[in-house]
Amino acid sequence: MASTARTFTRLAPRATQTAPILRTTTRNARLPLARRQLQSSSRRGYASAPPTQSRTGLYVSLLGLFVAGGAGTYYYLNNEPSISLKKGSSGETKGIFTPTKDDYQNVYNEIARRLEEKDDYDDGSYGPILVRLAWHCSGTYDALTKTGGSNGATMRFAPESDHGANAGLKTARDFLEPVHAKFPWITYSDLWTLAGVTAIQEMQGPTIPWRPGRTDRDVSACTPDGRLPDGAKEQSHLRAIFGRMGFDDREIVALSGAHALGRCHTDRSGFDGPWTFSPTVMSNDYFRLLLSEKWNFKKWNGPKQYQDLGSKTLMMLPTDMALVKDPLFKKHVERYAADDQVFFREFGDVVVKLFELGVPFGGGVEERMVLKPSNA
Repeated sequence: MASTARTFTRLAPRATQTAPILRTTTRNARLPLARRQLQSSSRRGYASAPPTQSRTGLYVSLLGLFVAGGAGTYYYLNNEPSISLKKGSSGETKGIFTPTKDDYQNVYNEIARRLEEKDDYDDGSYGPILVRLAWHCSGTYDALTKTGGSNGATMRFAPESDHGANAGLKTARDFLEPVHAKFPWITYSDLWTLAGVTAIQEMQGPTIPWRPGRTDRDVSACTPDGRLPDGAKEQSHLRAIFGRMGFDDREIVALSGAHALGRCHTDRSGFDGPWTFSPTVMSNDYFRLLLSEKWNFKKWNGPKQYQDLGSKTLMMLPTDMALVKDPLFKKHVERYAADDQVFFREFGDVVVKLFELGVPFGGGVEERMVLKPSNA
């Protein structure tokens, strides 16, 4: 009996350190009976006459209840088979659960499933706007000040969510909310970039290695407006914006290839129309069309944009046309237009770099994982 009491005495502090971390409703429903009796008697004490028990007896009783409660917690933690505390990635229960590649594959699969089922948006897919979300949450990085980037998911807050370049991205964030509700252990920062990877791969794009490790931050980490590209500008603006992040001319052109996906909206950017005829399929069509089509200014009341002379259904922005006007950019446009595999390889590399800008990963690049597309 004495050795048992000493065992419970040693275990009680460890149990009380662990207890505040456990926040599941199952655990609350199964508090030791002794602890519930203590809470109940404490509440009754305020409505009844003062107890006649001596203080020494009271302290002994409380100590006994404390030891019993600690022992009960220890027993529960070591004998409950159904406990599931998958919160490690978000930091809420750091150290209790470490997600594996299989866990992230499950998140990928859920995003892919929703992309397949929710085909009532734009040209039939939420994929392009998920790529845009991942792009814009990462493209705020400033290499000089080491601020911004995908680490933080600060677009959850105003003023960053209200920046003009982020107009319409609430649609993408809302699309991912059910995924986060199903996997609450993943940070929004990891979820948004993983969603971008999922969308690219599910739209027949290249394989994008990805690694977790981003943390969510509060409103104080929001970045200033003006860090993302303005489609109305030209090559000097592109070099300034992307150069701030650490990208060279080749990487700027490769990233611009994401315009193979999606379209512009007048109620967001003010521009209107898709860049390609297949805006839900990743390809090198954007570069081929830049070179092969004849482009004229669109006659309308909106901002300056270009329209293809043939079908009059496609558009290009001034920043797009800058890629063929500038000879240092154009040579890469020609390379990518001629070989989609070269484009896919270099696009994949630069997307990995973009999504990791400014993230203080604990490990090295060996932590990157390749998650399987749904059609693999």
